[in-house]
Order: sequence, then C-alpha cells, then structure tokens
Amino acid sequence: MQITNWRPSAPGVWRLTIGEPQGITPLSLMGVSPKAEALQHMPQVQPPFAWESVQLEEASGCLILSIPLDRTEKLYGTGLQLLRMNQRGRNRYLRVNSDPKQDTGETHAPVPFYVSDLGYGVWVDTSRIVTMYCGSTMRQEETQSEDIRDRNTDKEWKATLVASRVEIRLPVEGADVYVFGGPTLSDAVARYNLFCGGGILPPKWGLGFWHRVPTLYTDQQVLEEAEQFRRHDIPCDVIGLEPGWHSQSYPVSYEWEKSRFPEPEKFVKALDQSGFRVNLWEHPFVSPKSELYEELKPLSGSHSVWGGLAPDYSLPAAVELYKKQHEEQHVNIGVSGYKLDECDGSDLTNNSWMFPGHAQFPSGLDGEQMRQMYGLMFQKMTAELFRSKNRRTYGLVRASNAAASTMPYVLYSDLYDHKQFIRGLCSSSFSGLLWTPEVRRARNAEDWVRRMQTVCFSPLAMLNAWGDGTKPWSFPEVEGTVRHYIKLRMGLLPYLYTAFATYREQGIPPFRAMPFVMSASEIAEAEALYAEAAEQTLNTTDAAYGKKKVREWDDQYMFGDALLVAPLVEGESEREVLLPSGIWYGLETGERYTGGCIIRVQSGLERIPVFVRNGSVIPMMPALAHVPPLGTRVPLELVHFGDGMGEGNLYDNDGESFDYEQGKFGWWKAAVTQNAAGVYSGELIGTDGEPTSFSSVTWRFAHKGFLPL
Repeated sequence: MQITNWRPSAPGVWRLTIGEPQGITPLSLMGVSPKAEALQHMPQVQPPFAWESVQLEEASGCLILSIPLDRTEKLYGTGLQLLRMNQRGRNRYLRVNSDPKQDTGETHAPVPFYVSDLGYGVWVDTSRIVTMYCGSTMRQEETQSEDIRDRNTDKEWKATLVASRVEIRLPVEGADVYVFGGPTLSDAVARYNLFCGGGILPPKWGLGFWHRVPTLYTDQQVLEEAEQFRRHDIPCDVIGLEPGWHSQSYPVSYEWEKSRFPEPEKFVKALDQSGFRVNLWEHPFVSPKSELYEELKPLSGSHSVWGGLAPDYSLPAAVELYKKQHEEQHVNIGVSGYKLDECDGSDLTNNSWMFPGHAQFPSGLDGEQMRQMYGLMFQKMTAELFRSKNRRTYGLVRASNAAASTMPYVLYSDLYDHKQFIRGLCSSSFSGLLWTPEVRRARNAEDWVRRMQTVCFSPLAMLNAWGDGTKPWSFPEVEGTVRHYIKLRMGLLPYLYTAFATYREQGIPPFRAMPFVMSASEIAEAEALYAEAAEQTLNTTDAAYGKKKVREWDDQYMFGDALLVAPLVEGESEREVLLPSGIWYGLETGERYTGGCIIRVQSGLERIPVFVRNGSVIPMMPALAHVPPLGTRVPLELVHFGDGMGEGNLYDNDGESFDYEQGKFGWWKAAVTQNAAGVYSGELIGTDGEPTSFSSVTWRFAHKGFLPL
C-alpha cells in the first residue's frame, strides 16, 4: 500500500499519521513547541524521496512501514548506541534497557529516529517499542542475482545483503511518522532538535567539574572532601550525594537520613559558601517508609519494584505530590539538581528487577509504555520544578527517549568500557541526547589519565567515586596531568557555553560525530584510503562470514565548531586521526597539519590529541576553583589560532536564570584581521555592549598553540 498523505508540519518537516495513535508519546509528554523562527531560517528543501515510494503493510500484530534506501547510504542515530555508530545493515530493537551489552539496539535511550548521510531523517513518535530494520531485510522481488554468492568458495560472501529499504515495525494502533529534510545530515539533525524545542542551555556551573562521594558519607566527610579539592588546587563545582543521603533507599524515601545529615539546610549552605553545588541521587521507586507512600499508592502501578511503588507520573496528581515534597525538602534549601538513576530497567537473567510489560497503571498506560517513558517523565518533572524558581539545573539520567533535547540532563551508564564511552559521545549527537563518559575507577595511572582526559572534553565532566572513594589525586604520579585538564576545561567554559547556546538556538549539538562536518563522499574517500593502506582490517567479529571491516571514525568527535578531539585509551600512545579539509593545529603543541586526509599522531600520557581549525578564535577565562557566582566578573581572553584572518563567536548571559528567554543575553563576533605588515588585531563586535560576565577583554595570537595554564 502506497502512502501519500504526508502533510507539512514545520519548514522542511513532514508528518504522516498512520492508523489511530493511542496514549502518550514523547512529543505529547514534553509539550514543546518547534523553534519556528530558527526553522524558517534554514535552507528550503524538498522531500528527500518520492512519497509514493513509501509503503505500508499490515503484518501479524503490527504495521510495517517501508522507506527506500540508496545502496551506499549510511544510517546513524537510533538513540544512544555504545556498540556501533553506523546502523546500516542492522536490526535495532529500540527498548529501554540498562544493560545494552549485545548489539541489538536496546539501550538506555532508544530513539526511533535515524538520519541518513544523504541528508534527511525519519522519526516515529510513539511510547511503544519500535524495531527498525536499517537495510537489513531483503524482499524477494528486490534480491539481485549478483549479490548471491557461495560462502564455501567466495570470500566476498556477506551475511547481510545490501537491501534497498528500511523497514520499521510500528505498533498495531499506528503512530505519527516525521521526515526531516536537510540538505545535509547536520541540517536534518538540527531540524529534528529545533522541532523538539531546540537544545538545552545548562547553567554555567553545570559545565564545571563534578565529584560524587561514597554512598555512606556523612555531612562532615563530604565537607572535608570538598575542602581537599581546594587544597589540591583542583577545580570543582558540584558535589553529588549517592543513596546514603536517603533515610531509606532501594526503594527510596526522598527524605534526609538524620544520622548522616542532621541539618541538611546548614550543610547545603556550607558547601555553597565554598563554591559547591549539591546534586542528589534518587530513583523512581518509593519506599513504604516514605511520607509520600500512602498518597502515591493509589496513583501507582500494579507491580512494585524492590518493594516500593512505581508511581504513574503521567498523572498530574502524582507529579504534584512529587514536586511538593522535592521543593520543600530539597530545592528550597539550595539543592541544585538530581541524578535520576534506575529509571531504565534490567533484563539480565540473574538481575531482572523492572516492572513487567503487562503491568497496568491508573492512567491506562501499560508497563511497556511506562518503561519507555519513565526517564523522560523524571527529567520533565524535575526540570519544571527548577524552572518554577527561575533557576536552571543540570543533572544525570540513566534513561531517555525522543524529544529530549530541551532537557537539562546527561546520560550515563553502569557499563564502563572506555572505547564504548567515546563512541557514546559520537552516537548520542545524532538523536538530541547528551552523554558523559564518567570516570569511576582505573586499573592503573595510565587508564586513569586517559579516562580523565576524555571526560574533560564531554558534556559533563565527572568523577563518580560512590563505590571506591577515588579522588582526582588518587594516582599521585599523574595528579599534575589530571589537574591540567580539569583546569583546561575550566578555561574553555566561555567557548563551551557558546557551543551550548548554538545548540539551543540552531539545534546543532555541542559535541558531534564526524559525519556532521564531513560529507558522505569525504568520509567514503577516507575509508577507501584507510582500507587500501591497512594490512589487516578492523571491526569484525566473524571473518568466516566474509565481513569487510570498515573504520567508522567513531572514536573522535567535534567539541564545538573549532576543536576536534581524538582520545586515546589505556595501552595507546599513538593513533590515526581523520582531519577534515583545511589547516589544523595541535591545540597544545601548535604543530601544523593539512586536513582532508588521515594522519597518525603520537601522544604521551601528558597529552590528549586535540586539534583546532586554522583561523579559529577561542574565548577563554581563568581556570578558577569554581564558576564565579552571579554578578562576579572575570577577565576574558580571546585566543586566535593560525596564520590568517579568522573569527569565532561568544555568547553570554547571567548563567543561572531563564531571563535569557526574555532577551537578556548577547551574541558577539570575535574577528581577527591582519594588516599589510603582517600584524594581527582583533575586534569584539556585538550590538549589546560588552559581555556582562567579563571584567576585561584581551587578545592572544597563538600561532604555536596554547601556552601552559
């Protein structure tokens, strides 16, 4: 059956309603409005394929939507995917799961949105589990004879043939399907983010360094550990408390444990006076000993978890009970945010604890829908709570879904593979998600430094010491290197904050994979060069199946517009880097590179390979112990790289409130020119006077890289 009743939904966005969609969806839950003005300013585009080429058929208990594919097309997205970046040729079973150890598509944040390197995206807005067959299924009538090979004798035999369609398994009641135009992959992702309300702008303090203390720490132990950061001259903005702050946990009470925190308000204020914010760990399941229990019981699901209630937070009454308790006991005493744990569920054979899919909730949602949506519900509730106080928050969440780009939360995992964590930084960028490769422990000093370097170039830089009590100085022999990169992050805060402002206003992620900045043909050319040069291939699990091993470049990413980060992991002292076209410089070495090719760089433990575009202007500030409090002004330094004219952007507001939504913000362009004598000069150009967060503006023309901090 051909489908032709697509309707424009926003500039460059088309919607198809299939069947009669039922119940809550990510878009309806979030209640966001598209950023219409930003969408109007994007390039005008036509639909990426002929509508009559899209087909729909009924199957057993579901609907199958079929969308055409080019033979060489690559597909990215489908949420946070830790095991691969290019999803072409894979089946993606998009269910929320805390243990995504198999490459099935299950993940902490399954987003039924894929984006093509040909410059368009497809999204299914539903609270049901969606399966996407990303060019992994072959219709009999589409099978080409030249693809049929003899595995016994032909080394070119492939397990997955090159299919010509994506097939999407939809819920039987139907769903809304959206198509986002480009013309580039970056444009398609930006349209998706803008359609979902734009990107999040965190508070400035949220972009500093975070430290989470061991589970059973008392108030005095927390205060002492915070003071150690100042003594070690290591910046820190946020202290996170783990389950022991609760009077009960697993299930939780949301109430302070008086033996460890007898005076919570006094404790929070003491940390605030030293420049630390407080972030509280919690999960959704409410203890019978909580003061909320009796009122929430009739508003909760049919099944308990760890003996606690699973509240139905699609109900306004349940939301208000939660908000009232959190406001009175947490937010009003100065708590700055939350770590929202265990809202995903596990299905391991020996560790299955989530409510089942057949659980029933008072709103009429079932367990499948609630599990898919729980992470979004908790993000929305807590974000609204802080917004009601005109205070921005920033926190952690272990489950999410579509339409999450406006939420002030960063995903994390109980898994701990460093390479997968780097890949998560890349994969999350395609789906309106943020991800932190948090540091928890290390096998040795090398592993410790490499993880710390990566996390300092991520959306949320955090040491999570809840389990073993590690500190940034736990390996004294490399404490100086760790300090250097935490301070470098602090110095780069104006640059990072500007990247997030671009995310908010233009939908362009602050951290993004290489397909955002390189065309499909450029990446294909690099892959061909790599394959030709390599004596052995990579990324395969079964050579007997004749799989071609392809370098995906899923271990490097852009940090804002100007910086390219290429992390190393334990055991590596050199690596290949795919540099986009143009001239690049080593951020800290000043070494000059010509892009448009693959380079090989060596880097001792004291360095992470980071490259800066020629002509870039990076706004920087002093590497302070913590982000300055509201009203405190600091010097701004504009650092120009390279041997020619260039420019960069600077965004500024108060860094804490939502007043920027009423126009209280400013954009400036930092422009560098060169006169006939070769002398450089810089000018900060804006319509709103000087940036209010900065006491002075100076320029540095760093033709040979950064000087040490």
